[in-house]
Amino acid sequence: MNVLAIDGALGTFSVAVADRERIVAVREVPTAQALEQGLAAVDAALAAAGRPRLDRIAVGTGPGRFTGLRIAIGYAKSLALGWGIGLAGIGSYDALEGGALDGERLTVVSGRPGVIAARYVGPRGTHVAAGAVDAVLATLLADVRGELRVAGAAEDARAALAERGITVLPIPAPAEPAAATIARLAQRIDPAPTPHAVRPDYGEAPAVSLPAGKRR
Repeated sequence: MNVLAIDGALGTFSVAVADRERIVAVREVPTAQALEQGLAAVDAALAAAGRPRLDRIAVGTGPGRFTGLRIAIGYAKSLALGWGIGLAGIGSYDALEGGALDGERLTVVSGRPGVIAARYVGPRGTHVAAGAVDAVLATLLADVRGELRVAGAAEDARAALAERGITVLPIPAPAEPAAATIARLAQRIDPAPTPHAVRPDYGEAPAVSLPAGKRR
């Protein structure tokens, strides 16, 4: 199965082409240049892969960098609709974990300074929260102490975990751009019923809101 994957939520704006589990092409551009260079990166990756017949497109759905996420999903939906092929959405938590983990763990996506989105998988199920670091950890880890496997946590989150008496056992980050991991994970799931069904997860609520008279 040939998959084109795009991600703008984690790190750089990245593009990857996979033939089954083998990554055959990767391109990256700075997130700040994604709007101007993103489609060129897609074309360059496809050219490097020999322009294979694609079976589906995959896109990172966040949470993560707001602007890069919007651009990546916009490109992915447009290409899927234009080419008439399926679109699969892969969340940032799964991308950071590499999709092969089980058991208790915390996966953290850093946002603005002091803000995170996190997913905790524990004995009582899976829970997600976003906002200020201390508030998120208090919500998700109220009864957690001792050692905990953690993926993706930046220094501020690690320090806050230590203050809660939690010893971090780091989950190694994937050594490849996020799009490459997403391309592999997309081989294991069905695409969405329609590209329009793939929606972004922005994690944190918007920092501003419309005046009451402007809301719908």
